[in-house]
Amino acid sequence: MIRNKEFRILLLCNSLAFVLITMLLLAFDVNKKALALVLGILLILDIVTYFYEKRRYREIAKLSEMIAKVLNGDDGIDFTSCNEGELAILSSEISKMTSNLRDKSNKLLEDKVELANSIYDISHQLRTPLTSMNVVTDMLSSDDLIEEKRHEHVRELKSSLKRIDWLIESLLKISKIDAKTAKFEIKEIKMSDLIKKSLEDFRIVMELKNISLDLKGEDFNLELDMEWSVEAIANLIKNCLEHTKPGGNLSIETSDNAIYSQILVKDSGEGFVKKDIPYLFDRFYKGENASKNSIGIGLALARSVIVAQNGTIQASNIYNHETGEVLGACFDVRFYKSVV
Repeated sequence: MIRNKEFRILLLCNSLAFVLITMLLLAFDVNKKALALVLGILLILDIVTYFYEKRRYREIAKLSEMIAKVLNGDDGIDFTSCNEGELAILSSEISKMTSNLRDKSNKLLEDKVELANSIYDISHQLRTPLTSMNVVTDMLSSDDLIEEKRHEHVRELKSSLKRIDWLIESLLKISKIDAKTAKFEIKEIKMSDLIKKSLEDFRIVMELKNISLDLKGEDFNLELDMEWSVEAIANLIKNCLEHTKPGGNLSIETSDNAIYSQILVKDSGEGFVKKDIPYLFDRFYKGENASKNSIGIGLALARSVIVAQNGTIQASNIYNHETGEVLGACFDVRFYKSVV
């Protein structure tokens, strides 16, 4: 404790005060009994101060030891055991700090696990088309391959490359949104323009599959980033079309109220398996009814874009209320006009 600079200064001040008061009492020729009483009181105060500081120093040393244990990874430290005035306040603040650090450490650990899982999922998704490309490349190198087969294998290669390119592009977009580096140019746009642009890439597919389109709702303005929003809605339309049989129906309903603007994208397919619904928007999740070419990234990207623009998205089945039969699937998108 003597090594404590604060205590040495306190001890020096008390000693000087003791000497000074003694000299003053002697200079004024104070009664010896009174002098002894005063000196005794001063001595007692010094002794009390010494033991008080010693106890306080022990508490500080104990607190330092507890902090050292926390730094070494011991999570079972209880800082509330300190009950010494300002030290109790200090220990309480340290307890809060270590709790926050522990939460951040756990979050970092969760992020590392999620990153490892994502890397595994990405490598798994890339492995399938790459394996296919390797096989096709070997076939193309054959000298006796007929021209028709050669053209077929080239188409397969292009399809695999397109799939890889789409996966990488989608992952980059999600990463930008997660890192909050994606630039959203919020402008006033028309709902009719958003739906029209979202449907552009699917007109031919719908025509080939003889899928009818049913558009409902009035046109209105809303404030969104057009390009990002088209990306999100187009992914929902793509998912619906993949699960709609030839001759089926795609329905898009829009509505607006004082709280939110709503887009309902519905199909006439087999609907969602109930156990899949909570996980449909998770990255790389492939539901029971997912197509064989599904990667499980489109819906995750759609949700990221929608949430980034103060929106929500839910998936549900459409039922025949009389028979309970599943009539199709529905995506419910809502862009709120105030923070939710």
